[in-house]
Amino acid sequence: MICFGPIPSRRLGKSLGINNICDKKICTYSCVYCQVGAKQRYSIERELFYEPKQIYMEVESHLGKLNTNDIPDFLTFVANGEPTLDKNLGESIQLLKKFSIPIAVITNGSLLYNADVRAELAQADWVSVKCDTANQRIWSKLNRPISKLNFNTMCSGMLSFANQYRGTLVTETMLVDEVNDHAIALERTACQVYGLSPSIAYLSIPTRPPAVSTVKPSTPEAINEAYQIFDKRGLNTELILGFEGTDTGYTGNAAEDILNICAVHPIREDTMRELLAKNNSDYSVLYKLIEEDKVVELEFDSKKFYLRKH
Repeated sequence: MICFGPIPSRRLGKSLGINNICDKKICTYSCVYCQVGAKQRYSIERELFYEPKQIYMEVESHLGKLNTNDIPDFLTFVANGEPTLDKNLGESIQLLKKFSIPIAVITNGSLLYNADVRAELAQADWVSVKCDTANQRIWSKLNRPISKLNFNTMCSGMLSFANQYRGTLVTETMLVDEVNDHAIALERTACQVYGLSPSIAYLSIPTRPPAVSTVKPSTPEAINEAYQIFDKRGLNTELILGFEGTDTGYTGNAAEDILNICAVHPIREDTMRELLAKNNSDYSVLYKLIEEDKVVELEFDSKKFYLRKH
C-alpha cells in the first residue's frame, strides 16, 4: 500500500496520502499519542524502501481512478512511521513534481540534523515539523525517542532547516493533558517555535485512538492558555481541534480503500459509512475485513474508529 485517499485535511484541503515506509511502523519516536499504534521498529538509520519509480507509478494509477472532484490539493508524504527515514525521499519528491500538484511532507523533524535530509526535504512545497516541547524531560516522556537521538542536536537541526527552507514551513504542537500543557512548558515551546519562523503554528489535540490508552487531550482551559501564549509570542497560531470531515476520495474498491486509508489514518465511523456508500458497498465489506483480522475496531472519546491491524 502506497497511496490512500484523498482524505480531508485540516491543513491541506484534499490530501492524497503517500506511505513511503513499506514495513510495519518504523520511526525514530514512539509518541504516546500516536494514532498508528504502539507496536513498531525503532530506527535512526535511513534505508531503502520503495523505488521512487514505483511510488510515481502508484500515484499515477491512483490519480487515474479518482473522480474529477477528488483531484487532490496536495500529494502528502505521511507514513506509518517517519518519512525521512526513506533514503529515496528526495528522488521521489522530484518525480512526483511531474504531476504539477504541490508536495507536502509531515515529519517529526528528528533527522533534520542530517544535511542530506534537509536538502531532500527542501524540495517539498510544504513541510510540517513536530514541535511538542522545548523541554528534554517532557520530550522523552511524550515522544519517547530512540536512545540514539540527542535532544539538542535535534533542535539545532530543525533550526538549520528552517533557516534554509524556502517553501511553506508550519509547526504542529500536540497538546496532551498534564504532560506538555502547563504554562512554563508552553512558554518555552512557544519560544522555540518562534525561532523557526513558521507561517502557521498549529496547536492540536489527540482526536483518534492513541498508542497509550491513558492519554487525554488537553482541557479547553489549557488549550486556550496555549493559544494565548503562542499568540502573545507573535506566532500566527491556529487550532486544529475538530474532525476533518467525512469527504474522502474513493477508487471503486471499498476493501482496498479501507485498508489503504486506515493503515495510517484511523477511519471514524461516519467517514466509514460515507466511504462505503461512495463505493456502492455496505458494512459487509468492513465486517469481513474485521473477521479476517485485517482491521480492528477501536473507541476513543465515545466514537468508533477503524484501524488496519499490522
